[in-house]
Amino acid sequence: RPYDLQDRLVHYATRVIALSEALPETAAGKHVCSQVLRSGTSPGPNHSEAQSAESHADFVHKLKISLKKLRETETWLKIIAKAQMIESAALLEPLLKETDELIAILFTSIETAKKNKQK
Repeated sequence: RPYDLQDRLVHYATRVIALSEALPETAAGKHVCSQVLRSGTSPGPNHSEAQSAESHADFVHKLKISLKKLRETETWLKIIAKAQMIESAALLEPLLKETDELIAILFTSIETAKKNKQK
């Protein structure tokens, strides 16, 4: 089956959801849960919107939103780790790695799209 970034972003969102379920039911846990859910489930739908962009500029803009949300999620994941909000590093470590990989993919996609526009 060919590589599908959209599928990968959907899987990423489900992993963020699973992580959010492991956060504590404290005031801080609820706040962080809300934030990481919002940012971590956003890249997939924004990438999907980019596929139906009305222009090249709109395509790049929507990819940038996905990238922005991934970077925000990465920060929330680091906060969760530093605050030791979950006991299982097995949930967090692979998710941080996947976040880094997705950031690199989207950054490269944006740069490629910009170069293709110049041609």
